[in-house]
Amino acid sequence: MLLLENRMKSTIFVERNVMTATDNIRNSIIDKLLTISNKDYLTALYQLVDKSAVGNDMVKLSEEQILMLNMSDEDIKNNRIISQDELDQKDLEWLKSL
Repeated sequence: MLLLENRMKSTIFVERNVMTATDNIRNSIIDKLLTISNKDYLTALYQLVDKSAVGNDMVKLSEEQILMLNMSDEDIKNNRIISQDELDQKDLEWLKSL
């Protein structure tokens, strides 16, 4: 696990990676859906997606998660942030030191 200082600086990086991963999964699903021509299969998929409770689920955060989010907010307010390029460079340096 990264040091606390590194975790605070990489919070934005983690959120970006999650979004990118989510977008990649969504786009991959869309690409695969476009190749399906079986109406029954598509109907079953539609029903599965239609009945899912997207957006209605509440996520309960742990105390640690809330603490990390609050720390991230403070980092942003106090301009304790670094660019993606700087983070990538620090990650490379850290990996080389292992």
